[in-house]
Amino acid sequence: QVQLVESGGGLVQPGGSLRLSCAASGFTFSSYTMSWYRQAPGKQREFIANIFPGGGSTNYVDSVKGRFTISRDNAKNTVYLEMNSLKPEDTAVYYCNVQYYSRNHWGQGAQVTVSS
Repeated sequence: QVQLVESGGGLVQPGGSLRLSCAASGFTFSSYTMSWYRQAPGKQREFIANIFPGGGSTNYVDSVKGRFTISRDNAKNTVYLEMNSLKPEDTAVYYCNVQYYSRNHWGQGAQVTVSS
């Protein structure tokens, strides 16, 4: 079965950096678009970024463009989210996602807190 396991969250000061990882299993990772979403307290889950199977094409929500970078290592079945210049409004639970056989699969989430 599909499993997604996020890691790398934590507490960081404004302007700091974090890298999230998502280890995937249960499907042919290299064939699927992978995405990152986040959900802040009291808000709906929102799309952050995605990366196509080959890794050459990515998309970002405007609020993170130029600060976040999504990447993947198909040999390790892992997708990453490098987050720089973090702001308090980036505080959220971050989720890894894959649409497999028309169904959304999610990891357990990684808490990112940006605070001084």
